[in-house]
Amino acid sequence: MWLKKIDPKLYKFRNLLIIFPLVLIAACLNRKESFNYVEWSFNDLYMKNVTQLTFEGDNGEAYFSWDGKKLIFQSNRGGYECDKIWIMNIDGSEKHMVSPAHGAHTCSFFFPDDQKIIFASTSHIEGECPPKPNINAGTISGHIWPLYPYDIFVANVDGSNMVKITDNPEYDAEPIVSSDGKQIVFGSKRDGDFDVYIMNSDGSNIRRLTDRVGYDGGPWFSPDGKKIVWRAWYPETEDEKSMWRQCMENDYIIPMPLDLWIMDSDGSNKRLILKNGATNFAPSWHPDGKRIIFSSNMDDWKADKKRFGHNFELYIINMDGTGLKRITYNNVFDGFPMFSPDGKKIVFASNRNPKRPRATDIFIADWVE
Repeated sequence: MWLKKIDPKLYKFRNLLIIFPLVLIAACLNRKESFNYVEWSFNDLYMKNVTQLTFEGDNGEAYFSWDGKKLIFQSNRGGYECDKIWIMNIDGSEKHMVSPAHGAHTCSFFFPDDQKIIFASTSHIEGECPPKPNINAGTISGHIWPLYPYDIFVANVDGSNMVKITDNPEYDAEPIVSSDGKQIVFGSKRDGDFDVYIMNSDGSNIRRLTDRVGYDGGPWFSPDGKKIVWRAWYPETEDEKSMWRQCMENDYIIPMPLDLWIMDSDGSNKRLILKNGATNFAPSWHPDGKRIIFSSNMDDWKADKKRFGHNFELYIINMDGTGLKRITYNNVFDGFPMFSPDGKKIVFASNRNPKRPRATDIFIADWVE
């Protein structure tokens, strides 16, 4: 995501813009500015013994191995200009890079045998990091999510024997592996819109699961692999439709409200489970297969600006949309939550205890209900 200007013809759309979580912005790393950290009060429902695992660079999207002993995550630690993929033990020890040292990398995950990993990468393209998307100058600023030309790779758990399983000049990323290791669900712009797709674990038999015009992303398999939760936004007004066409033509996404949906893994039985005008993102499943944890700014409405703010907290909701509960209570970003396979721990990214403005680190906690 990069801070850019938006075409002035989209000015009427400005009140829909929502400050997206500043998790992986490499541009923030080199800014020199004074910063006085305010000691906030952190109150967490069901989360005990919250422990910080990273202390360098910006870190995000940490996900458990299937045995619950390791975490795979993306980070620009080490002074890299863009993110690489790293693995560490759940106590934060033995951090080591498993992606190539060049290119941008994102959205990593373990295969069920914990001997292979999957992630999106631009390492097959020349250059240290991909170029920023083409965004026209205008009168409105907003945080922009660039759709880099990622392809999806599978590798051994140590990063060796990388194999590219998608071959597409457009964005392919966000891969999640099913519990039987046979299927991969992912987000892609391969057909000109942003949709959810599924494929075999070797990259064959790609099928498109969503087909509405608009954003469908962040898909995640249920523990039994029979359902998928994802986040979505569909333009309705002419201004919104014009904005979306411009985004797709120029390979970026403007922050927007995101709803939560569930469907069967074949794309059938799509159901909206949460729509509140806020940005609800990064949904994943509780191991019981009945609940979904996610991040949202739903409780940070700015009445004077007529939009939601940038304070994202963690929430859990039943898969039928009932039983919504807020988990974290503080004044900083909490996002990208995932439960350990046994449900005893939770990992998430947060701006807690930052060494500089908006620094994002990985935290782990015991889950006690």
